[in-house]
Amino acid sequence: MLQSATTQTSLRGDDMLVGLLNAIDRGFAALADPLLLAARLLLAWNFFPAGLDKIQNYASTAQFMESQGVPAFLLPFVILLEILGPIFLTVGLLTRLTALALAVFTVLADVIFNRGDTSSTGQYLYESELTMVSGMLALMAVGAGKWALDALRTRHSAAA
Repeated sequence: MLQSATTQTSLRGDDMLVGLLNAIDRGFAALADPLLLAARLLLAWNFFPAGLDKIQNYASTAQFMESQGVPAFLLPFVILLEILGPIFLTVGLLTRLTALALAVFTVLADVIFNRGDTSSTGQYLYESELTMVSGMLALMAVGAGKWALDALRTRHSAAA
């Protein structure tokens, strides 16, 4: 009899834990759109200043790129990606494609410009960039959410 009562208490405890975890999941699901907006804004914030810096220091950036074996004629494309990409992420326009482009760019830039840098700064930059790429992967998987221009586009095309 004692074992049976203990088992019932354990089951009730398990049910309570499952119920609590389900309630937490529902709470986060209800916050999905503001959380996705925050993620988009934070990711965009990492790229936009870099694009502005490249505009302000165009000649030295082009020279640095060339010193790393990257043709300087690519700099305008890099600037466009670092300026338009964050804008697109911010407003949630073509989010999945933008996230893909920024993720590929980030990985390539890391491989080209940070290869062989074993300093603590180099390791920190590498880890930071991987974190940004993981955020981009999440946006590729789930999209921008309802608080985005993509949501308007998909609603409009679904209604047509």
